[in-house]
This record gives sequence, C-alpha cells and structure tokens, in this order.
Amino acid sequence: MNVVSTSPSGTEILCALGIDPVAVSHACDYPPRVKELPSIDFSRVRGGSSAERHDRVRTVSAEGTVYRLNVGTLRDAEPDLILSQEVCGVCAVDTTLVDEVLGDLDGDPDVVGLHANELEDLFSCIERVGEAVGREKRAEELNAALRDRLAGIEARTEGLDRPRVAVLEWLDPPIAAGNWVPELVGIAGGEYGLAEPGDRTVEVEWPSVIEYDPEVLVAAPCGFDSEATLARSGELTEREGWSGLSAVRSKRAYAMDGASYLNRWSPRLVEATERLAACIHPEEFGDPPQDVPALS
Repeated sequence: MNVVSTSPSGTEILCALGIDPVAVSHACDYPPRVKELPSIDFSRVRGGSSAERHDRVRTVSAEGTVYRLNVGTLRDAEPDLILSQEVCGVCAVDTTLVDEVLGDLDGDPDVVGLHANELEDLFSCIERVGEAVGREKRAEELNAALRDRLAGIEARTEGLDRPRVAVLEWLDPPIAAGNWVPELVGIAGGEYGLAEPGDRTVEVEWPSVIEYDPEVLVAAPCGFDSEATLARSGELTEREGWSGLSAVRSKRAYAMDGASYLNRWSPRLVEATERLAACIHPEEFGDPPQDVPALS
C-alpha cells in the first residue's frame, strides 16, 4: 500500500505502526528517515521574528492557505491512501486542500482526515490509522503501552503539590497552549489555568500572564525546537514584568522542543508529559533533560 502523509502527526503515527509513507509533508521530520522522502508541499511562511511570522500566517490564511501542494510529486507517489488532517491548516496541509487536488490525480485514493483536540483523540487517531493500513492489533498494543506510561506518571504525582503551570505555544504575541496540553500538565502534576482540555490555543495578553504568575513556565513555540526557542527567548525575557514571575525567580522557566513534543498529536505526547513532569516535579522525576534548557 502506498501511503502519503500530509502532516507530521500522521507520519509519526504511521511509522509507529510499522508503515513508512512513500511521500510526506515538508514539515515531517520524525522518525529522521522520513526527511529523505519526497515532499508533497511547501510553506508560504518563512523566516522572520515571531511577530512577523504570526502576521504572515494571518495574511496568507486570509488569501486561502498557508501551503501549496506539489501535484506532480503527489501524482508520482501513486497513493492508495492519503492521511490528512481536518483542522489547523496552519500546522500542516488539511483535508480541504487535499480535496481540491484529487481531481488532478490518477486513480482514486482513499483520504483519511485525522482530527485531535484532546488527549483521547490521539488514541482514536492511532486506531483509525491502524484500521486504514491493516494494523489494528499493533494500534491496540501501541495505545495500551502509551496509556500505561501516562498512568505511571500520574501515579507518581499523586499527593504532590500542584504548582501553576503556563505553556506558551507562541512568544510574540503570547499564545497559551490548549488542546491536549492542559491534560498533559495535569497528568504531570501541575495546575493549568490558561485553558481547559480541548480548548483551541488562544492569544493572551501579557498582563494576564503576569497576573496568573506561573510557578513553572514552558516556552514551546509551534514548529520550533528548543535551540530556536532559546534564540528567540528575548521575545519573552525582555517583556516588562518577566523577571518578577515566580517561575523566573525560582529558575523554573524552560524551553521545550514544541515541534517534537507538544505541538503534534503523536505518540511522543507521552515523552512530552515525562518532560513536563521533570519541569514541574524535579524532586520526584529528576531535573529536566538537556533538551529542555532553562530560559533564564
């Protein structure tokens, strides 16, 4: 079966089930071998500061879509199945854009549009991909293993204090992470007061962050690794009131690889939870790993 994946999340799930796609989105980078595969799209948003990229996304979204599909590459892949996503055309190619080009393809590939807002949706997506590629048993086993790891983290935080946690999915403007992030923070032993599980990510006024006064702050911009986040850290650390935040005064402000761990609904959300647990409760889980460096 020739499978094309248009989103990093779909690609990670597919590979975790033992199926490598024949072509992927330009943003697909895990597992590392998929970076060598043909790319079926390119982004119209590149470079610049966080504020400039944010404005560019809004501009091109108003014009239509953030991405352009390479129909020739998609045709050459001869897909039997296309894994797409039903929401957030900012993060990856969505089902709407795929539907627009299906008439230009030979054959009639199946299209599975994946959707996730809450943690439970990850397990549903794994089940759907498993069904689509004939790996139902492997999907069941993967879900069981992921649930066991999450349950183990949650059990270790029982009875511990629950500090206020902020996770920012963008730096300028500040955007509070929503979707599955509140659940991950809760499992990791923190209190998340910026969004409810399943809420869409939302831009927040900086004074609201100051008022919330997180005791742990994690900057995990969408699409950035921790090194890129550190390079842009001034977009946070130079804001008025930054040095007075409880998280900063106690040296518990961190940069996390959002692209790898928090922004995607993939099996690595469990690894994200393990990292969050180390940020929130180092006394129980040890210090955060080297790929979660301090912001200040």
